[in-house]
Amino acid sequence: MQQVIGKEAFGKPGIEPRWTHSNKTGVGTAYSASSHLWFTIWNGIVTEVYHPTVDRPQLRDLQYLVTDGHTFFHEEKRDLTVSTERISDHALGYRVVNADPEERYTLTKEVIVDPHLPCLLQRTMLKSRNRKLLADLKLFTLCAPHLETGGAGNCGYVAVANGQRILMAKKGSKWMAMAATVPFSRLSCGYVGASDGWTDLHEDFSMDWEFEIASDGNVALTGELDLSETREFTLGLAFGDSEQRAVANLFQSLATPFEKHLDRYKRQWDEAASHLKPLKGASFDKGNLYNNSCSLLLAHEDKSFAGALVASLAIPWGEAKGDNDHGGYHLVWTRDMVNSATALLAAGDTATPLRALIYLAVAQHADGGFAQNFWVNGEAYLHGIQLDEVAFPMLLAWRLRREKALADFDPSNMVLNGAAYLIRNGPVTQQERWEEASGYSPSTLASNIAALICASAMCRDKSDEETANFIEEYADYLESHIETWTVTRTGSLLDGVSTYYMRILPEQIGQPHPGEDKELRMLHIANHAPGEPCDFPARNVVDGGFLELVRYGIRRVDDPIIVDTIKVIDAVLKTDTPAGPAWHRYNHDGYGQQAPGEPFTKYGVGRIWPLLAGERGHYELAAGRSTEPYIRAMEGFASNTGLLPEQSWDEADRPEIHMWLGKPTGSAMPLMWAHAEYIKLLRSTADGKVYDAIPEVARRYLGKRSRRKRLEVWKPNRHVRFMQHGEILRVHGNAPFVLHWSDDNWQSVHDTHSTRNALQIDYADLPESASSASTIIRFTFFWTQTSCWEEKDYIVTIQ
Repeated sequence: MQQVIGKEAFGKPGIEPRWTHSNKTGVGTAYSASSHLWFTIWNGIVTEVYHPTVDRPQLRDLQYLVTDGHTFFHEEKRDLTVSTERISDHALGYRVVNADPEERYTLTKEVIVDPHLPCLLQRTMLKSRNRKLLADLKLFTLCAPHLETGGAGNCGYVAVANGQRILMAKKGSKWMAMAATVPFSRLSCGYVGASDGWTDLHEDFSMDWEFEIASDGNVALTGELDLSETREFTLGLAFGDSEQRAVANLFQSLATPFEKHLDRYKRQWDEAASHLKPLKGASFDKGNLYNNSCSLLLAHEDKSFAGALVASLAIPWGEAKGDNDHGGYHLVWTRDMVNSATALLAAGDTATPLRALIYLAVAQHADGGFAQNFWVNGEAYLHGIQLDEVAFPMLLAWRLRREKALADFDPSNMVLNGAAYLIRNGPVTQQERWEEASGYSPSTLASNIAALICASAMCRDKSDEETANFIEEYADYLESHIETWTVTRTGSLLDGVSTYYMRILPEQIGQPHPGEDKELRMLHIANHAPGEPCDFPARNVVDGGFLELVRYGIRRVDDPIIVDTIKVIDAVLKTDTPAGPAWHRYNHDGYGQQAPGEPFTKYGVGRIWPLLAGERGHYELAAGRSTEPYIRAMEGFASNTGLLPEQSWDEADRPEIHMWLGKPTGSAMPLMWAHAEYIKLLRSTADGKVYDAIPEVARRYLGKRSRRKRLEVWKPNRHVRFMQHGEILRVHGNAPFVLHWSDDNWQSVHDTHSTRNALQIDYADLPESASSASTIIRFTFFWTQTSCWEEKDYIVTIQ
């Protein structure tokens, strides 16, 4: 193996690097855990390729350039007519036919991954009915490496291995090697926008530049394929942590005939699918979207960090994002990940969800919380606090327990730590499920209540009745305040309906004196352009998150406030498309394609989310109505290759900006949350009941209610100021204490010693009689570990 010493390209370092479009038509990987490579397809070409983990993109794109040398020059992604289909029901491989619009030739490609090595394989056939044209056609491969997850600082060079000239790229500790089963007749390494192969060929239909090296820049590798002997060949693109490893992986893969790779690739995926439930009977597309959704969810698990499922192999609006945007959606969000794992459980897979649960148990912080999102190695990316992301792993643990699928793994420590975190840090969440607002959220409260009831049930499994009761009582406290915190009585979004669930009651975490004045609060909404209004009355901003209250069994489907809120969101958020109905996240949303069609950067217009059709379908099923319109809608929003987008266009067709009503925008596609929602809707439909419903929750809140403690909770992060007659005041502290209190303005005093429970929470209950006989309770703390007084009185007024 040797590098060819020669001339370096001009134009260093090239234009500023960017990623590429996010609305993919294909995502692929081998099912085998030994093949550490993932690829994506957009508009007929390979785009981001990930290696060695599912969160590390190493390539911007790979495409062919075609010219007859005299009259035309084409690049696949811009100039050809594209048709893409899956190679089988379950295997994530693709057959792409890119055709000259004038029907002079076609390029047919089959794209898979070596079933055991990190090598992309692309079997290619160039055809034309015009023999003279076919003889004149010249085919070039153009590759834009973005090694070590960035386009800057790459080095491209020509090397010789086993007597064959190949193209190489290097950056840091990562190498990439490219060759084919036919030789390259000419090779060049250049800087994008200056000396790359596209610029060279576009100029005069001829490859005039042959540079052996382009160092430390945004580089592109160009190779002319020698088609003198055959016009059918396999192109390979391999990666490694050394030059030798990358080249060896490349030649090992190319040494095996493509047909053998393809057969093994299909058999791996077919075997994976053979254990899944046959839910296609609930579909209306003969199982097309179901089959692909299951494979996609499995493909989004990392192969080095077992159980880590990322949200999407996409960088939303990647064409507008460069090296500084490291995250994209190829990160772990516990909310998205648990939805994916739960969907696989609904499809009959128990192994992957268990791996996911164990991964989450290890990723949990010492205080019971989780990072907002993180790389597959557990390193945090964003650090927002989302209480639903603490609750979701607890729900997954309960579901695996219900399915008797925990094997020998005991998640009780994770569940107890999560319960303690929710109790200490709630009920205000720094971010709700849309990651943009802080306050009291119906969807967050729903997940927290459900998770706490599940935690209580798991405590009873271990005969810990005291802890089970404490957790249940806190869940009851949250449940009794849902309407107080999140229902407006003066809303004005729909004539005749003034009482409905708000998206969120704004409040900051750590604010010990929350106003909770929901009729007056203003909600700041992110992602609005300078000069646009961005603050709105919170009572007049709605989303569909309240439906989680029905999904888990906290509120009835016919609850009058639920029914009225349905009317409001249908009037404000719903859009009818050719595929069916869909809903926006919330009104005034600014996260989406800009109005003229440009990519979202810092602001835009929120578009419709197909996954919300699935959420509505679950509600309709709970109400005893058909799910067909919502299943059909989600199938209609999917590509023919079975990928669901995060967002779809919500306006009339705009061909001039390539936007069509109900079709993908430039946000993430596929979004695993959407695929998970679809699978769960099929399972729910097949069962005739909502799969996510939790019987213990429904029995507690929808059944005959046994006498429960009526609690008001005072905590260091929420100094409650008012409570109702007959309620018990439960006071939490950050350490053991004696509560020194009076219900008659210190005419008489009482001391109540705190109790520390298994959650390591110190608390004390004032008797119910205290609130029944007085109008004001005054108290202070004596901290027993330090033997010191709080030196401050607190007041709770009885209403």
